[in-house]
This record gives sequence, structure tokens and C-alpha cells, in this order.
Amino acid sequence: MCGIVGYIGERDAFPIIMKGLQRLEYRGYDSAGVALYNKGLIELCKTKGKVDDLRVKAESEGVVQGNIGIGHTRWATHGEPNDTNAHPHYSNSGELAIIHNGIIENYATIKEALINRGYTFSSDTDTEVLVNLIEDIKINKQVKLGKAVQMALNEVVGAYAIAVFDRKKPDEIIVAKLGSPLAIGVGEDEFFIASDASPFIEYTNNAIYLEDEQMAIVRKGRDVRVRQIKSDAPVDPYVQELKLNLEQIEKNGYDHFMLKEIYEQPEAIKDTYRGRLRINDGIIKMAGVEDNLEKFLNAKRIIIVACGTSWHAGLVAEYIFEELVRVPVEVEYASEFRYRNPIVGPGDVVIAISQSGETADTLAAIKLSKEKGAFVFGVCNVVGSTISRETHAGAYTHAGPEIGVASTKAFTTQITVLTLIALKLAKSTGKITNSEFHNYLAEMEVIPNKVEETLKSDEHVAAIADIYKDAGNCLYLGRGYNFPVALEGALKLKEISYIHAEGYPAAEMKHGPIALIDEQMPVIVIATKKGHYEKVVSNVQEIKSRKGKIIAVVTKGDKDVSALADHVIEVPETDELLTPLLTTIPLQLLSYHIAVMRGCNVDQPRNLAKSVTVE
Repeated sequence: MCGIVGYIGERDAFPIIMKGLQRLEYRGYDSAGVALYNKGLIELCKTKGKVDDLRVKAESEGVVQGNIGIGHTRWATHGEPNDTNAHPHYSNSGELAIIHNGIIENYATIKEALINRGYTFSSDTDTEVLVNLIEDIKINKQVKLGKAVQMALNEVVGAYAIAVFDRKKPDEIIVAKLGSPLAIGVGEDEFFIASDASPFIEYTNNAIYLEDEQMAIVRKGRDVRVRQIKSDAPVDPYVQELKLNLEQIEKNGYDHFMLKEIYEQPEAIKDTYRGRLRINDGIIKMAGVEDNLEKFLNAKRIIIVACGTSWHAGLVAEYIFEELVRVPVEVEYASEFRYRNPIVGPGDVVIAISQSGETADTLAAIKLSKEKGAFVFGVCNVVGSTISRETHAGAYTHAGPEIGVASTKAFTTQITVLTLIALKLAKSTGKITNSEFHNYLAEMEVIPNKVEETLKSDEHVAAIADIYKDAGNCLYLGRGYNFPVALEGALKLKEISYIHAEGYPAAEMKHGPIALIDEQMPVIVIATKKGHYEKVVSNVQEIKSRKGKIIAVVTKGDKDVSALADHVIEVPETDELLTPLLTTIPLQLLSYHIAVMRGCNVDQPRNLAKSVTVE
């Protein structure tokens, strides 16, 4: 979970690399480093801390010159965050420099063998082992750098995206990928290397996305040469035109990316259903579903695999699919699914959800499901991502770039896509009437307006946040479709404010969590007028009788819960299965404002990275 940036061309590499690292800082921000080729030497600067710390240090040390360079922002896996463990890493001779995203699982065995051959190591990282393995092969086998990289990667076990260059070959960078994303921006006689396209979008909108087990030789003024790592077979690279634009990855006047992305949700939901929800024609148009309709309609069950916020979106989808389509649904943590021996096979439909499309555990679950004969459908946000290529079919969410580590618009757009799929299947099987189908379409079409209306509660939510910003614990309760929203609300608070929070089904409170409730315990209750409203009212009364502080998210005009609650946040009325798209908004705002008031780094919370590309 690190950010990789590289440049080779005629421009000054340093400002390009620094700007690129800042755009990738959501991927890791424990430490950062840069290596530049300058007058026959590789000049290196690295430091614990942020990219801004690196910029100051590099400028003070004069490490700013060169037309070829690599940079890295790290989220620590092997070795604690410090200057020594920061990337790039030199080989023992100082002739090779490397940056690496991923984990080399057999690094300890390789390290021991290299030590026995006289190599020494200054860091605790697996990456320093890899660069010295490359050097050892290059020297002993008398091969060029590209071949040495290929041979070394055939010896390692694990995941990687790497960029390597050689002081003696100042016109090329070698890159390779397995399990971690890597893109090559193709410019006019220049090339850019990055974990995603955001670092180079202002310079070129053409990119090559490496597939797993591919490597490329990127040479100044030459075409990119791509090869298979295992077979050495050449690959004709596909140059993809990017749809990303610079405005999408800037804050546009907001204090934080997270706040910007919360406010982008009305448009993001519209973009997600645009062209799919055709209310005038009375249809939902989704090619990925239509081309595989029989597989969905004949499914014995649907298994949803995901991690984190995407798992919560999957839980919402479980309620929706079982209600509308009447098919059994199981929602699995991808990290658990992949390591047990799951009963999955032909006749099962596996839906894999990931914002980035690069989540390592979800990718492993996809591969396992395919091996066992299941049909795998992907839901992700990033065009060209690995999940979009590994699945049999899929649907993009079209949320646009999500830079804040804590997902917001990813959640609502994933729910939007999954709801569209469920409605299409329900209509195809006759599980809902034409009238019901059209009513759902009409209500979905106006959901963005209702999200926008909900966002108007921002100042009110901020006032509530000010009261509870110093809370040590928090409880979130919901029932039915809004139980997963309670889980998601608790996750958001934990992620960015570092307050311990738990989400529970409201009825489960009396089976243990009620023991926690006293006058110091804020309890956020999602109590919309649909579904099990009377039951939730009873749960609120139980909290009230124990002096708990109640923050209630209610349907506009609510009387019963509002009379009991200490604080009320209203959302517009909608169909019960669409309420998560509204009720999650106040919880996002609440966590955001509490985190800001506590002085937390909202966009880059400690110990977290945006795209979890390692186990």
C-alpha cells in the first residue's frame, strides 16, 4: 500500500515526482523518498514523514536535479517507518535503485542466502533484499538489468509493483507488476510511471496498465517494451485513453478531500445510474448483467465478497437482493473467504466489490471463485483496474476519483449499482410488478435531490459533533436495511477520529451492549419511518431509561423518536430499501466534523491507506 512515481524524459523530474507523490499520498504517508540520476550518479533523499517533509529535505540537500527519477511514499509493512526503511533503496554497489509496493514473502530466505554471499543490509525491508537479489543475478549471470529483474522476480513469492534503474543505464527504467497496480503514462518522447494515473494526468491522457506477471522496459525516446515475466514472451501493449481530468483530483475549495467527496454524492449517484436508469423507457440498461442474464437468473445463490466499506455495501445488497429477487445471498469478508475452503462452484454467482479494483484479498477471492467454476461479477470504481479485468463481467460505479482514505461516495455508488442490478433481475423474473418496478425507478431518479437536501443538515450535524467530540466510545444502532449503515457509521468514526465505536442491530442491544449505556455514552440510532419503526422506538426508550445520549436519524416530520432523542437529524422520506443512501450522509458528516474538531488528519488517518494491495 504505497505510492510509486517515476519519470524519464527531457523535463526536470523532481517537480513531477513531488507533485505525483502528493497525489498518491493517500496510498501511504509513513515516509517518502526520491532518487534522481544526475551527472553519472544516483542522488537519493528520503525521510520519515510526509511528502512535504521530503521536499524540504531534498531541496536543502540539493537532490533536485535530473531528467530521470523515481519516488515513493510508504505505508509500512516490513520495518517501522523511519529514514532508513523509507524507499528508494540502493543495492550494495550503489548502482541500482528500487521502489516497491507489495510484500516479498520469502525475503528472509533470500536475505540469508545473500548474506552468506557477502551482502550487507541497512534496513529491515524486503525491498532492499529484492534490489540486492537483482544485483546479484546481474553480476553473476552477466545479464542486462531487464533480464536480471525478470530472473529475480521468478525467484520471489509475494506481490509487487516495482521500478528499478541502473546508474550505468541512465536512459531506462524497468517496471514490473504482480498483485499491485502500475500504470505507464505515454507522452511525447517521455514516460511517466505511477501506481495510478493521477500523478501524470496533466501531462498525458494515454496510459498502459500492466497486467499481473508483466514487466516493461521504459526507454527514453523509444517505445515501451512489455514482456511476460515467466515465459519471456513479448506482449503488445494496449495504450488506453484516460477519462480522468485534473479537476477531479483537486480539492476545489473544500478543506479536505473527504468533505468534497461527501458533497459530490448527488452527482456521483447520478453519474452511476446515468444511461442505465431509463425511466422514460421503463427499463434498466446494464450490459454486464444483460449479457449474462441466464447466469444470474439460474443462480443457486449469490455470494458477495468485499472488505471494509465495500463489505457494508454488500450487506445492504443482501437485504435488497433477498427482498426483490428472492435468491439466497451470503456476504463474506474476502480476507476470510480466501483462506478457508469455501463451498462455491458452478451455479453460484460471486459479486466482488472494491472501490479501487485492486484490493488484494478481494482479488484472491475472485481467483479462487473462478477456479471453482463460479461466475464472477465485479463492482468497482476504477476503469482498467485489476478486478475489472479478472472478473467475467461487471459494472463500474462512476463515482470519480476518491482520494480521502475513508470511503464515502464509494459506499453510496456501490449501493446504487447493486440496487439497479437487483431491480433488473427482479423485473426479469417477475418477482415485482410493473407498477412496483416503475415506482422504484422514479424514486431512484430523485434520490440525488434527496441526498442534496440531506446535506443541508451539515451545520446542524457540526453543532452536534461539537458536543460529542471528546467522547471515548460511541454506539450505532439500526435495523433491517439500516443495520449495515450503523456498521458503516461506526467504521467512519473509528477511521478518522480514533474514537472507539461499534455498530449493532438495534434489537441486539439488550443481548450485551446495553451494559455499556450510561449518561456518558452517545448512541446514534437510525430510526426512519419505514420497516421496523415501532421496534426501534422501543429500543430508543430502553436507551433513554438508562440515561444514554441519543442522536437520532429520522424521517422528516417524525414525532415519536424525536420526542425521546437528545438530538435529531432529519432525512427526506423514501422507499425503505433506498433509505441507506440517505441515512449514511449524516453519519459521514458527523464523523468528519468530530475528526476535524479533534485535530485529526481527516484525509490521511493514522495507520490506514486507501487501497489495500497487500495482505
